[in-house]
Amino acid sequence: MDFELTEEQRMFQETARQFAGKEIAPIAEKVDELAEFPRETIRKLGELGFMGVAVPQDYGGAGADSVCYALALEEVSRACASHGVIMSVNNSLYCDPLVKFGTQEQKRRLLVPVASGKHMGCFCLSEPNAGSDAANQETTARREEDCYVLNGSKNFITNGSEADYAIVFATVNKDLKHRGICAFVVERGTPGFAVAHLEKKLGIRGSSCAQLTFENCRVPAENLLAKEGEGFRIALATLDGGRIGIAAQAVGIARAALEASLDYAKQRVQFGKPIAANQAIQFMLADMAMEIDAARLLTLNAALLKDRGLRHTKESSMAKLYASEVAMRAGIKGVQIFGGYGYMMDYPAQRFMRDAKITEIYEGTSEVQRMVIANALLS
Repeated sequence: MDFELTEEQRMFQETARQFAGKEIAPIAEKVDELAEFPRETIRKLGELGFMGVAVPQDYGGAGADSVCYALALEEVSRACASHGVIMSVNNSLYCDPLVKFGTQEQKRRLLVPVASGKHMGCFCLSEPNAGSDAANQETTARREEDCYVLNGSKNFITNGSEADYAIVFATVNKDLKHRGICAFVVERGTPGFAVAHLEKKLGIRGSSCAQLTFENCRVPAENLLAKEGEGFRIALATLDGGRIGIAAQAVGIARAALEASLDYAKQRVQFGKPIAANQAIQFMLADMAMEIDAARLLTLNAALLKDRGLRHTKESSMAKLYASEVAMRAGIKGVQIFGGYGYMMDYPAQRFMRDAKITEIYEGTSEVQRMVIANALLS
């Protein structure tokens, strides 16, 4: 196996690293404290091509590959996990399904503005009664002449209050269960489409988490992705790629926790020596470093399979599961290494721990990932 990055991949990694260090890291604490959506830096990420990394240039994207995307997302998330998830949703959950399932006309009209970074997209699958049980969609779509009329609500939608376009899943027939689910692109400003509520979150506080409602929302029939009844297949295929993004985000968070812990352990003196001289601290740092490298390799492996057009469901779930749990362990260890200061809001250790937790939950909980992996092994 060749572990060398291509020149393009190194360029994306280095560009993201430099931008994140210069523009994002200095505002990360403020973004978290004030729970502010970082509009200006997100706009700049779009100008650099990071809001549509793997989208072909003909459709407004950077025309790079999924490995470039994972590398760049790690760097952005290392600086600020809120920026990371905003970037991830736009790339993985909105742009990717449009690339795979959109018609040429849909790509021109609904993908180009988002992949170019001029507008933003979101992904609306979760509902009050459809979280891990994603097939249990209660949002309905009724065909009326040249439109579909949507009614229902969506929960926990990242980018929901800022998005100009939303991929919305709804059923045309509940009796058909997952075979009745369709995917629609709903444009901001469509009558009946509203942001009903914004959640207050433990972590990734700079990204919005919205409840969206649809009341007799008329969506043009040409905004249906693929065909009626193919929505659940679109959702699963999208999540396969999305989990690569969350894995990369988790690696970035874990890396930030490790780097902060290393710096602190070298500076903090107790009993006449830096705490980094204590074997107990060294073992924690060693475990963090080892697990982060392993998580990154799992993530890049899944990204490489995606780039080769190979099935990567199991590998994406493995990467997402392991990287998210590594991020959480790194966050907890980081707080422990900082000691009392780790519990204080003036130090970044607590932010890394808070940001890490959601990676074990969204785009499929750790328990769901284990189910996916086991099913793949047993099939």
